[in-house]
Amino acid sequence: MSPATLQSLRPDLAIIQDWIQPDSQVLDLGCGEGVLLRYLSEHKNVRGYGLEINPDKITACIANGVNVIEQDLNDGLVNYKDSSIDTVVMTQAIQAVQRPDQLLEEMLRVGDEAIVTFPNFGFWRTRLYLALKGRMPMSETLPHAWYDTPNIHLCTMTDFEELCASKNIRILNKTVVDDNHQEHWAIRLWPALLGEVAIYHLTRRA
Repeated sequence: MSPATLQSLRPDLAIIQDWIQPDSQVLDLGCGEGVLLRYLSEHKNVRGYGLEINPDKITACIANGVNVIEQDLNDGLVNYKDSSIDTVVMTQAIQAVQRPDQLLEEMLRVGDEAIVTFPNFGFWRTRLYLALKGRMPMSETLPHAWYDTPNIHLCTMTDFEELCASKNIRILNKTVVDDNHQEHWAIRLWPALLGEVAIYHLTRRA
């Protein structure tokens, strides 16, 4: 299998990798097929570990040479010691767990830093869809119907930042992208309204 390149990464993962230090240790929650961890291992000498529950994605991780453990994120991270990881990553999964507030606490108990991405429910099309149709929106970012969606705790960027403030979590970096995971000038001007996916880099360190 050919080496992973920056160009081969999904654009949001390319942003995330830039926030991760070389020679560090990373835990990727809901790691999918292990694409990010493989890239970090090959290009930044990162020691990576993934947690995943989907059997097919676990098989893909193994094929990608990624260390992966089958584990439900709703069970927490009790098998990891305090401050045992440099960075804990969770992309597009926090809205799908039973207690995102508790898992966020766990991420920053285990890791010195955390990186979280989620769909921004304050996106203008979502607001308009609710206002005009009175129904839960469906889009490329939110492709499921209300009755079969894995997203049980959707939130806006303001909701998430208020949660961080209540838990004394400091935001190191924040980037907001469109449904293709791309940045552009309009999103930088009005991130809470025009951004579809929010990417946060967090810590509890002073």
